Amino acid sequence: MGSRSTNLRTKIIALLASLTALWAFAAWVTVRDGFNLLGVQALNARVFEPSDPLLQELQAERRLSLRYLGESDPGRLQELEAQRARTDETAGALWRSVRDWRTEVPASEDLMSRLDELKTELDQLGQVRADVSRKTIDRTTTLIAYDEAVDGIFAVFDALGGLDDDEIAKDTAALIDLNRSRELLSQQDALLTGAIAANRITVGEQTAFARLVGAQWFLADRTARELAPSDRARFDRMVEGDAFQQLRTLQDQVLAAKGAEVRPPVTAAAWQAAAEKAMADLREVILAGGEDIVSRAMPVAIGVIVRLVLAAGLGLIAVIASVVVSVTTARALVRQLERLREAAFKLAHERLPSVVERLGRGEEVDVAREAPPLQFGDDEIGQVGKAFNVVQETAVRTAVEQAELRRSVRDVFLSLARRTQALVHRQLTLLDAMERREHDAEELEDLFRVDHLATRMRRNAENLIVLSGSTPGRAWRRNVPMVDVVRGAVAEVEDYTRVTVRPLGEVSLTGRAVGDVIHLLAELIENGLSFSPPQTTVEVRGQLVANGFAIEIEDRGLGMSADELAAANARIVDRSELNLADAARLGLFVVSRLTERHGVKVQLKESAYGGTTAVVLIPRELITADGADASDALPAPGTALPAAPAPDPARSAPAGDGDGPATPSGPDGGAEPDQPAESAPQAPEPATQAPRLTPSGLPARTRRRQPAVAGPTTELAVVERRTAPTDEAEASPATEPETAPVTDAGLPVRVRQASLVPELRHDQTGADDDAADDDTARAPEQVRRMMSSYQSGTRRGRTDAARLLGGAQGAGGGPADADEQVT
Repeated sequence: MGSRSTNLRTKIIALLASLTALWAFAAWVTVRDGFNLLGVQALNARVFEPSDPLLQELQAERRLSLRYLGESDPGRLQELEAQRARTDETAGALWRSVRDWRTEVPASEDLMSRLDELKTELDQLGQVRADVSRKTIDRTTTLIAYDEAVDGIFAVFDALGGLDDDEIAKDTAALIDLNRSRELLSQQDALLTGAIAANRITVGEQTAFARLVGAQWFLADRTARELAPSDRARFDRMVEGDAFQQLRTLQDQVLAAKGAEVRPPVTAAAWQAAAEKAMADLREVILAGGEDIVSRAMPVAIGVIVRLVLAAGLGLIAVIASVVVSVTTARALVRQLERLREAAFKLAHERLPSVVERLGRGEEVDVAREAPPLQFGDDEIGQVGKAFNVVQETAVRTAVEQAELRRSVRDVFLSLARRTQALVHRQLTLLDAMERREHDAEELEDLFRVDHLATRMRRNAENLIVLSGSTPGRAWRRNVPMVDVVRGAVAEVEDYTRVTVRPLGEVSLTGRAVGDVIHLLAELIENGLSFSPPQTTVEVRGQLVANGFAIEIEDRGLGMSADELAAANARIVDRSELNLADAARLGLFVVSRLTERHGVKVQLKESAYGGTTAVVLIPRELITADGADASDALPAPGTALPAAPAPDPARSAPAGDGDGPATPSGPDGGAEPDQPAESAPQAPEPATQAPRLTPSGLPARTRRRQPAVAGPTTELAVVERRTAPTDEAEASPATEPETAPVTDAGLPVRVRQASLVPELRHDQTGADDDAADDDTARAPEQVRRMMSSYQSGTRRGRTDAARLLGGAQGAGGGPADADEQVT
């Protein structure tokens, strides 16, 4: 599996390396034979040739030493000294040849060790020579000392290497053994020469002579069977010759002499003539066999040289040619593959993203122009290139089709959202009418709950609009206090009673960003409520900072791990298209799209309570630090207000006292298109206002409004771009008329305590003071009913005032304020 991950160059290099290694092995086998041939030649010239004369000189010195010990003639000592000088000179030549690097390089460790032993043996001969000169040593001891030195030379012969040819090695060993047989004959000559010189032969000498004769003939007979046919023939002729026959006769005579201190049975002249002749004949056989071995080794050496030339020379040429062809082929393949790789990278990183981007902008894309065919030749790489041409054409075409599919999906989202939004608007309009007609607190509570559910449905529909890449219909033209923006967001979540809004200061938000910020905050608050226990609260607080206005939404829920926080923050700042496979992250995608529109920054972090804190940073250019007048939040004619949540202590309070805005519902969560909302109450001006009339010409009913609690009362007016009419004027606040209120049918409306005598009426101011000072807690049901009544009265009063003002302006025919027109 590992080889699949390597590149082409590496594979070719590995192939060439294996080919080179194979050539190197074959060349080494051949070169080793060549080196072996050179080594054999070097050792033969620098070790064998200098040591063979040393062997001859040691044999001669041994014979003269034993003869000198057997005679009493002092003149023999000079001859012995001359022989010793020749021996030393030959040994010096050997040591000079051995200590050269040309000998040490091919020589083995065994050969060098045996050469050292030979030198030690020759050095020990100095003491033997001195004893021989003084005649303080016997002949047997002298013979043994010289025999050990000669055996050292034969040990060197055995350590010399040979050619890697079994027949030649076998013949060479046989010749060495034949040379040992000659050495045994030389020992016999030295022993018997000393005995003849002394004119007596001891029992020990007789035994030694008999042992040497037996060993010599035994080794000769055994070696003869191992010799080459030509060498065997020469050996047989030598053994059958007169010299060897005479030698055997003399040996038999010596062996026949028995007893102590007997005289040698042969003369010195007869023995010397026979022994020298036999040793000379044997040496000729040995030299002739060596020449035959050399002649037979020549073809072997020639074969080694031929193999060396073929394997090393031609093999090297073949390897070089393979390297050149492989490198050139690899470069061509790599260039083609690099073109293919660059084309693939360009398609993946440049062309396809460019096509997708252009498709996202709605431009037309020509597949043939965006995916031109590339030319790579007709070989295998060219076929791969043709396949890549098909792939890139298919990829571009698929990108076009996928873009069209995404556009269709966005259109489907938008269509479904618009339809749902229209139905929700109609539902909110119907609920608003039902709330106006209903006076029962319990029924109003259910209606408010349904109103709140419809408001949440509207936010879900707007989510689909955001996901489709479009903009929701709600919009504001004027600045809105930040507290009303936050309350509007709280009003769009389910468990709004668990949300605590801290004071935010007198800060207003630019109207063009109000709808998106409300939607954004509602999504974050909904997440905090969903992932926290039901008994905990979600706290919303905000303050003006250096870079804008920061709103913190902190829950005390399950929290998120560091990896999950990082993934969520990355999802928020990611501006890529919606991934339909990641349906669990649609809320974060909506937040990401909402922040992108106005440069709002959202970051999730760990809360000190173990939950999660969402920090929303609104840019300074969207913030008005000194606040905004309540009338700035009024909607244009035909616009809608956010729907009110279900009635609880926060929801049923008058506008400005709850956690969310308490506003009537309409097509987009506000008033009906022809019923604009009002601003905060102003001073009554009865002299300038005419009574409102119904379409039938009867006075319209009005209801007494309950006193509002101090606090922000600006309504979150919105603009519905598709349904808002442009021919209606915006109503301004007006005071209630002094005339008795009547219904739409012209019937009087009951006013509380209106029929009581002044003494029985409750003083509202005093009641408020008493209520403020009263520490007695009211029952929850009583508080709920009271707050519901406050809410219902406030809605009816504002509606009646708007209708009254609308009737007066319709009678006067004056135009609406230019700032209130729908844009």
